Amino acid sequence: MRDLKSMTLPEMTNALKAMGQPAFRGKQVFTWLHKGVTSFDEMTNLPKDLRDKLKSEFTLTVPKVARKQVSRQDGTIKYLWELADGNCIESVLMRYHHGNTVCISSQVGCRMGCAFCASTVAGKVRDLTPAEMLDQVLFTQLDSGLEISNIVLMGIGEPMDNLDTVLRFLELVNHPDGMNIGMRHISLSTCGVIPGIHRLADLGLQLTLSVSLHAPDSETRSKIMPVNRAYDVEELFDACHDYFKKTGRRISFEYAMIDGINDQDWQADLIAAKLKGMPGHVNLIPLNDVVESPFKPSKRIAAFQKRLESHGITATVRRSLGGDIDASCGQLRRKAMEEAEKGENG
Repeated sequence: MRDLKSMTLPEMTNALKAMGQPAFRGKQVFTWLHKGVTSFDEMTNLPKDLRDKLKSEFTLTVPKVARKQVSRQDGTIKYLWELADGNCIESVLMRYHHGNTVCISSQVGCRMGCAFCASTVAGKVRDLTPAEMLDQVLFTQLDSGLEISNIVLMGIGEPMDNLDTVLRFLELVNHPDGMNIGMRHISLSTCGVIPGIHRLADLGLQLTLSVSLHAPDSETRSKIMPVNRAYDVEELFDACHDYFKKTGRRISFEYAMIDGINDQDWQADLIAAKLKGMPGHVNLIPLNDVVESPFKPSKRIAAFQKRLESHGITATVRRSLGGDIDASCGQLRRKAMEEAEKGENG
């Protein structure tokens, strides 16, 4: 059976035309799906025989809330969603003064192997579908009762490792007959998959590209980010300069501050040198303590920020949200997997 929600509006219209339906039915169904209906029976302006036919020919993705944690500190909500095949993914709803942001996953697990990230501990299981990505936005909004105004693709998985799906998701979530969330309100993060950066540069989308840098030198970066062995940091900086030249859009560089690893003054100086001629923004991230990781939060965040700013680099420290609810990427999924393993062996 076909996945209806992963279709674009033209594809949906053509599919319904092939069923002998008028063209306007495509828009009706598209609008219903993007409101987050959980069954075809909820599409009340469709004839019953059409609803029955849709049930017999198409699947309708509806994730289940496997776990939900709400921070008492700041209202951040962490969701563990169970998908139709039993796999689980995470989304995080964060509240800011400028609106509500949802951080979504693009894959079940991750194969990038970043040493400080819980998402990659068990490796990659599979790619998500466009519908499964869209569902995270839709059902987070429906469950929380809070309107989503911004999306960040920084959850479990590497978006550039599932780029065709990600691009289709962007088309769907941006559509005026759907959620209509503008590209300028969407950030896409990559750990440095260079072919994907070049492809995005050629597309010229008005989203924000975020690059998970975490070290400006190849020796350090290769130790903590295996992707650097495939796409060296020098090539990454070149790709970022190319992206800026083609799009004119400033890149955000994510930088998890790790004690004694990437928080030295010479590394701040190197970042400044590599970003010369390109208006980049460095987002310093206080490292969350992850049980599986030997890395600890840096004590030099303020000094590192000051060093960057002395070179004219815009550097901010990310406000830590959801520290009391396993909000760091992959932690909740990993905990659930460990509990399931204990149950099987118990």
